[in-house]
Amino acid sequence: MLRLPGPAMEDLPFRDRTDAGRLLSRKLARYTDRTDVIVLALPRGGVPVGYEVAKALRAPLDVFLVRKLGAPGQEELAMGAIAAGGVRVLNEEVVRALGISQRVIDSVAARELRELERRDQLYRGRRAAPLVAGWTAILVDDGLATGSTMRAAIQALRQKKPGRIVVAVPVAAVPTCEELSSLVDEMACYATPEPFYSVGFWYEDFSQTTDDEIRALLKRAGKELTPSAL
Repeated sequence: MLRLPGPAMEDLPFRDRTDAGRLLSRKLARYTDRTDVIVLALPRGGVPVGYEVAKALRAPLDVFLVRKLGAPGQEELAMGAIAAGGVRVLNEEVVRALGISQRVIDSVAARELRELERRDQLYRGRRAAPLVAGWTAILVDDGLATGSTMRAAIQALRQKKPGRIVVAVPVAAVPTCEELSSLVDEMACYATPEPFYSVGFWYEDFSQTTDDEIRALLKRAGKELTPSAL
C-alpha cells in the first residue's frame, strides 16, 4: 500500500529539484530571516534543492562535500561515504554481505577522496569553507535512500561545532528518516512514501546536475542571498 502522509500526496512526483526545494522550504519557514542560519547543500543533486530553500529562507548557501563509496560492481549501492575532514562512514551490513575487504574499501575511498578534492577546488576555488560554529546548519539533499552519504555529512559537520544541525530532504525512506532523526536536532522529510523504491522514482525530471549548474547556482546565491560568515 502506498502511504503519502499530509499534503505530499498531491505534490508527488516532484517536477524537478527546483520544485522539490520550493516545497521543502515550507517545512523550514520558521528559519526565515534568521541571522544564524546557513544552508549547506550536498552536491550534486542537493544544490538545486538547497538553492530554493536558501532563497525562501533568505539565508546563505554553500556546499558540503560528501562522496558515496559505491560497492564494487554495484556502484549505486552505498557501502559507505566519506566527507571532508577525514570522516569515513561504512554500511557494515553491505560490507559484510558482499565480503568487501579493507583493501577494496581503502582503494574506493582514495579514489573518491580525489574527486571530493577536485570538486572542492571547482566549486569554491580559493574561497574558504564557511565557519558554522554556533550556527544552525541545514543540510539539504534531493532525497534519502540508505542515508550513508548524509550520515557522513552529519558526522563531518558536527566536527565544526554548529549550534544546531537540521537535515532537510524532499523525499526519504521511512526507516532512514527515523534513523537519522536520532542523530540531529531536527529532521525535515517533506514526504516519506511507502513503498519507497528510490529517490529518482519520485521525480519527473531526475537528470544529473552538472558542475556548471552548481557553480552558477552558488554564484547566483552569493549575489542574491545574505553573505555567510566566511
